[in-house]
Amino acid sequence: MDFSVPQWLRPALPFFHPVLMWVLLAVSFYALYTGVQVIRTRSAKGEAKSTLLKGKFAQVHHQAGSILLTLMVLGTLGGMAVTYINNHKLFFGPHLLVGLGMTGLVATSASLSPLMQQGKQWARVAHITLNTLLLALFGWQAATGVQIVQRILNQS
Repeated sequence: MDFSVPQWLRPALPFFHPVLMWVLLAVSFYALYTGVQVIRTRSAKGEAKSTLLKGKFAQVHHQAGSILLTLMVLGTLGGMAVTYINNHKLFFGPHLLVGLGMTGLVATSASLSPLMQQGKQWARVAHITLNTLLLALFGWQAATGVQIVQRILNQS
């Protein structure tokens, strides 16, 4: 199956996935920040709690997580699609496998949200653990992704 990509889009197509993933890495750190603020809010007392509540960190954290989930799934599928369109195959290797695993982790982490809203502490611990692992893998993916982009640029 051959996909016809407009000629004007061909030079930029390989860079949509890497740019999106770097944006998602930044969103991940913002989600981390807001998640820490949610924890601080939960344990704060008095005036400190009132001040933290004004930040609506729980809502913002949930929204950032929703954006992360959506764009991670679409970015993973898009990266695979662009690779297939440009090369007529996928490159089976650590970057692909870890990326697919990360997509599963972010979906699993998001699925814990209703349980956390019910006050299940084990769900919070699992959510934090999965997201810590996800952030570590994201850093590794960023490094290997830069290597892939360098190979693409050298081929041009």
